[in-house]
Amino acid sequence: MNRFPTAAHLVSWAKFCPQVHASAGKTKNKGRGGGNPWLAATPGNIAAAAARTDTFLGARYRRIARRRGKQKAIVATGNTLLTIAYHLLTDPEARFHDLGADHYESRINKERHARNLATQLQAATGQKILIRNGKAVILEPEAA
Repeated sequence: MNRFPTAAHLVSWAKFCPQVHASAGKTKNKGRGGGNPWLAATPGNIAAAAARTDTFLGARYRRIARRRGKQKAIVATGNTLLTIAYHLLTDPEARFHDLGADHYESRINKERHARNLATQLQAATGQKILIRNGKAVILEPEAA
């Protein structure tokens, strides 16, 4: 593993990251590079299997697949798998600890999320909405 200075170098060598071609100020996504099909199939198969599990990798796959599609989610999850493998192989003291399927949910600030939703609702309806003690309060417009 000394051949790869960082995990990103390993992922790039394995061709398990998206390519971007830029010319004349325009960028085009070109999918993944060619690389070794046997090497690319392994993280892809593991990512597809992990998608059906109740783990951090399964949650990551489902979160990305919902927004970007299944194929991009497999590439992103495979990228994460290779990054984990790199860190486990380079550091003999490292141990794998799954973050859990609720990792992303636990990192969301509930109050900020409620304020953002209230702001969106206020923009859509035109009503003044405040969040007080965890409850949405609709303020009546003052008579002028």
